[in-house]
Amino acid sequence: MNAPAATEDNKFDREVDARGLNCPLPILRAKKALADMPSGQVLKITCTDPGSMRDFQAFARQTGNALLGQQTVGKEFLHYLRRR
Repeated sequence: MNAPAATEDNKFDREVDARGLNCPLPILRAKKALADMPSGQVLKITCTDPGSMRDFQAFARQTGNALLGQQTVGKEFLHYLRRR
């Protein structure tokens, strides 16, 4: 399964900086942030762990939050999730 491209306009309501953290910490930080957000808002997560690409795909499938997009910028991995 190919990951969706990054969101077209890259707009988001909240951002989590998970640079330097390895699995499962980026997922846990995202989960905590999403819990405090209203339905429909978009969370951007910035990671440096290459495994976060597949981790956030699985997280979205398991939680029902929509993975709007993923992109690699240099050595950083950006993920956009819409709160269910």
